[in-house]
Amino acid sequence: MSSVAIVKRALAHGDSTAIIEAGRSYSYRELYGQSLRVTRFLLSKNGGDLAGARVGFIVPPGFSYAAVQWGIWSAGGIAVPLTVMYPKAELEYIVNDCSISTVIAHDSLRDRVPSVANLYFVSEASLDTDLQLPQIDKDRPAMILYTSGTTSRPKGVVTTHANIESQVTTLVWAWGWTKNDHTLLVLPLHHVHGLVNVLSCALWAGAKCEVLPKFDAKATWSAFARGEITVFMAVPTIYSKLIAEWESSPDKKTLSAGCRKMRLMVSGSAALPVSTLEKWKKISGHTIMERYGMTETGMTLSNPLVGVRVPGSVGSPLPGVQVRLAGDDGKSVPEGEPGEIQVKSAGVFKEYWNRPDATKQAFTPDEWFCTGDVAVRENDVYRILGRKSVDIIKTGGYKVSALEIEEALRTHPAVSDCAVVGVDDKVWGQKVCAAVIAKKQIEPTSLRSWAKERLAPYKVPVEIKIVDELPRNALGKPVKPEVARMF
Repeated sequence: MSSVAIVKRALAHGDSTAIIEAGRSYSYRELYGQSLRVTRFLLSKNGGDLAGARVGFIVPPGFSYAAVQWGIWSAGGIAVPLTVMYPKAELEYIVNDCSISTVIAHDSLRDRVPSVANLYFVSEASLDTDLQLPQIDKDRPAMILYTSGTTSRPKGVVTTHANIESQVTTLVWAWGWTKNDHTLLVLPLHHVHGLVNVLSCALWAGAKCEVLPKFDAKATWSAFARGEITVFMAVPTIYSKLIAEWESSPDKKTLSAGCRKMRLMVSGSAALPVSTLEKWKKISGHTIMERYGMTETGMTLSNPLVGVRVPGSVGSPLPGVQVRLAGDDGKSVPEGEPGEIQVKSAGVFKEYWNRPDATKQAFTPDEWFCTGDVAVRENDVYRILGRKSVDIIKTGGYKVSALEIEEALRTHPAVSDCAVVGVDDKVWGQKVCAAVIAKKQIEPTSLRSWAKERLAPYKVPVEIKIVDELPRNALGKPVKPEVARMF
């Protein structure tokens, strides 16, 4: 039997439906069994306990994704999700950064896999044998998710089994998850929003998780209209697209009726415009629950499941989470004054992979994690004001490093220098824009096409302007607020 808590719990749910994918239902018993076959396969290839070896996996969302992730955990490995959204160059960066030697890939993604010592496909990563499973201590690292920070390249956020269990159980309790829930997953699974808040919470509770291969407004509304979905989580951009789809539908009453059968709708990963919240309430009858969290912390703040949800706010600290707002001097600020959100909880990550200096800088001397986000507390409710760093762009639910995009653009032979900024946008929250100094003639459309081959889709600048010079301060650093005013 697996000693990993979320995997072991599947046995209690037996023949109940765990995952629905492409019209087929998979039970918890099937999920547990397939995950153990993956575990035994990995143990046989490694000669025993993986002992913290990083195992990458590039698998579409659904039954196989969960089985492979659980299989890696039960074998003692650290699971590193590799998303199909990334171009090969970004996947290679992750593989090299955390020294992945083994990757499990879906058979349909053979051409997307970076070069590694050991490549196995989902169809073959299965073994029926009586190999003894290792005992997995909760303090062992379980997963590495890559997140863009203030440095130019993504950092690997290491979370332990205890961290993940804390994040999941906090939300299961606070948001009222039960085995009777049926959620619809439309979010990517290389971020905590989809992976922890939706998939892991559903599977911990014994609920049904219906999976779409990717977000599609028509397919999402079709699922809502059946009247079976009870919980739905998305980013503001998705809600905006659902509103647009509803407005073009000839059968608005049926779609809205499906929403009214749900018990909870959540938004996060970016600020939800109040206008979107109000329009969605008219359509669905729901006041969307806004919350706040990070890859490094899991969820920390949330509006209440029962009670008043304040538009434009992210509520109060979740159970077991300590939050304080600190000024530039590091001291707590009084209510009504802005300060950086700092967090302490059992869900806070262990470290940045192989970056001890970055890990140390992320915490205060008294061990509070510094989020880099600024908020104000009013009547015990928190309202997010923005990032301390202008180099973090929140677009479509993703946090994107402007420095990383700048570094990529500067490798183009026609680019002399550039500055990337986030510009407010009603649909995306912020859109990625780039001001570029060219050393020879180049069209913005050509540069965008070039960037699409090297950056994830949501990192590619939506708008590029060719300029003669960039506004700079006395030290020669581009003044980002002035750059943003160019767009």
